[in-house]
Amino acid sequence: MSNYKTVFFTLGILQIILGLFMIVPILAQFIYKEVDSSFFGASIVTIIFGTLFFLSNLDHDKKLNLQQAFLLTALSWLSIAIFGSLPFVFSDINFSFTNAFFESMSGITTTGSTIISNLDEMPKGILLWRALLQWLGGIGIIIMAITLMPIMNVGGMQLFKISNNDSSEKILPKSKEIAMRLIYIYSGLTTLCAMFYFIFGMSLFDSITHSMTTIATGGFSNYNESIGYFNSSYIEISAIIFILLGSLPFIVYIKFINGNKMIFFNDIQIQTFFKVILGSIIILSIYLAFSNLDTFSFMAIIFNIISILTGTGYVNAQFDNWGSFSLVLFLILMFIGGCAGSTTCGIKIFRIQILYSFIINSLKKMIYPKGIFVLKYDQNPIDNKFISSIISFIYMYLIIFFFITALLSITGLDFITSISGAATAISNVGPGLGSIIGPNGDFSSLPDASKWILSVGMILGRLELFAILVLFLPSFWRN
Repeated sequence: MSNYKTVFFTLGILQIILGLFMIVPILAQFIYKEVDSSFFGASIVTIIFGTLFFLSNLDHDKKLNLQQAFLLTALSWLSIAIFGSLPFVFSDINFSFTNAFFESMSGITTTGSTIISNLDEMPKGILLWRALLQWLGGIGIIIMAITLMPIMNVGGMQLFKISNNDSSEKILPKSKEIAMRLIYIYSGLTTLCAMFYFIFGMSLFDSITHSMTTIATGGFSNYNESIGYFNSSYIEISAIIFILLGSLPFIVYIKFINGNKMIFFNDIQIQTFFKVILGSIIILSIYLAFSNLDTFSFMAIIFNIISILTGTGYVNAQFDNWGSFSLVLFLILMFIGGCAGSTTCGIKIFRIQILYSFIINSLKKMIYPKGIFVLKYDQNPIDNKFISSIISFIYMYLIIFFFITALLSITGLDFITSISGAATAISNVGPGLGSIIGPNGDFSSLPDASKWILSVGMILGRLELFAILVLFLPSFWRN
């Protein structure tokens, strides 16, 4: 295992950081007089394990090869989900390990699905920990998407390399430099969001927790009614703005700071992202207008489309009463997702763009067999290897979605719950569709087998599928 000392050294640091963050809910417990030993015990256990990993691998070579990068990515999320579940297990709420792991995995992957049916009565420490998990998961996925995945060539993410000269040996030094900038930007947006929430009527505690889950596009709320609990258009508008800010590629923030002041307007992924939002709002508004329904508002349409597309999962209306077409549209939006390099989920906008261009080029070649058509993305030519990576990712995404749907149906779930549960897990959205896991439901009544299947779906979706699947190929380890 000497070849993997850097992996376990890094895992040790991550566990120590996670253990230190467990101290934050202890402060909330003191303030709200809800002190128990759950977070203290979980923090001690997590820090001890992290310290053991850290000290036993001090002689690591500070480099990561491709195999180690994949292993680190998978183990990071899995270990944080396991140790992140300890406060739930140690609490007085009587979480089973299955429920605790599901809630923790949902948090760290910024999915937002929950097994807690009485959020309004939950202790403040538990609510704060759920928000912290999503906040940490959000910054974690940004750093990974910008530093590790482009070098790992996962699903076309090589398109977003910071430099064409990047190599696996440069991962750690470059990660440190970029990560600090991203943390400053991410923390600044979170603070600004909390300020707006507080100004517009949220309590200090609610504004802090909701700001963390907003920027992370995670969607954990402190109330069963989600953002709809506050019944405030100002809070909903604030949520929309900061969800969108969290959904943009964070590399554009760095480019903006470095002097490219027009990057937010010139980035073609951002342009298409807003076109999808605008088109969806127009389509759904026309449909609902002709359906003669009185259970919606224009604000509800905008809010829920943005929330579902970005995988945030906040709700402010019972959109499962908006007719079957609305549910189909929301299901499609779950798959599309947001921008690469952001906290959002799904297939990602850039892959949809490239697939669309590939289809158009293929049609042109059929019409003009002797024509030469070069496939480009943002004025840069794309080779066949890159296209194969994109098509393979989308193909596997759909195959795994149908496979998870089938497994969920075997556990006894109905069709709507199975298909929307699979979609919400692999796309890291949060609420599903239907009466059980829809916007007014939760996942508590699902069989334990279903929760484990969904947990696997969450980590597969969050880590872009291949970062997990490749670990099960013997040939990968031989090479």
